[in-house]
Amino acid sequence: MYSNVAPQGELRLNHFIIIVAAVIMVLSQLPSFHSLRYINLASLLLSLGYTLCVVIAVILAGHSQHHPPRDYSLKDSKVVRVFNAFNAMSILGTVFGNGILPEIQATVAPPATGKMLKGLCMCYAVMLVACYSVAISGYWAFGNTAQSNILQSLLPDQGPALAPTWLLGLSVFFILFQLLAIALVYAQVAFEIMEKKSSDVKKGMFAARNLIPRMFLRSVYIVICAVFAAMLPFFGDINALVGAVGFIPLDFILPMLLYYKSFRPAPNSATFWINNAIMVIFTGVGILGAISSVRQIALDAKRYKLFSNNVLD
Repeated sequence: MYSNVAPQGELRLNHFIIIVAAVIMVLSQLPSFHSLRYINLASLLLSLGYTLCVVIAVILAGHSQHHPPRDYSLKDSKVVRVFNAFNAMSILGTVFGNGILPEIQATVAPPATGKMLKGLCMCYAVMLVACYSVAISGYWAFGNTAQSNILQSLLPDQGPALAPTWLLGLSVFFILFQLLAIALVYAQVAFEIMEKKSSDVKKGMFAARNLIPRMFLRSVYIVICAVFAAMLPFFGDINALVGAVGFIPLDFILPMLLYYKSFRPAPNSATFWINNAIMVIFTGVGILGAISSVRQIALDAKRYKLFSNNVLD
């Protein structure tokens, strides 16, 4: 948004990463998941607000006189389409695995089953509305030229913006603040792992013995994340890789193993064979997805420099 509003401006992508990291560093001092409950509520509202703004902007763009010609054909070879398909599956694994990490963490507070079911139903309902409304409307408006970050399609490098600037600006602010909330939720999992070893449970949460190590470790963690974010601008590719090696096993393999360990289904039962089939299929999907995502990162690596001013989606 800044590069469109001020094309000759002096600020670079790294400056904005530093600003966001500084804000997250302050907010990351909130001590627990429970203290994030109002931030999570704001995140939900921001997600819905962003979705509404983007869908309206895309519909307006689809009827704009400056709209580029639509092409819904598949241009790439069959091999490339196969790689792209598994890459997309890995990204979907990341998207729909988002709700799993907080829910797994919530199992430490019984009774967890009812809370997890309600939380996941709410999570997936919002994700279905948010993800697919933007994806479908974006593909309708831009066809095979649609960018993975649809705002880039709405703000082309050549020509005017395809939707009102105020609407696009509002979308950017919504998604920025929503991503701050997401960063805090994901970081909290890492924080709790670190603080199990660094904190003294006999002391209070705000005792100097626990407060000082917590502030130090969390600040260092955010700084490291910011450096990697600035150094390696592969947002979509990293999502795919994380989905392939992290979320696909977490969503489709680990639950089957835990079910088998807990209930010991008989080898001749349908449940046993269905669970094994799911594990085998998604092990293959995960392996192929990892290969596809690493391949895509290798292809994109030819187009970027360390600490680049551009994000490769």
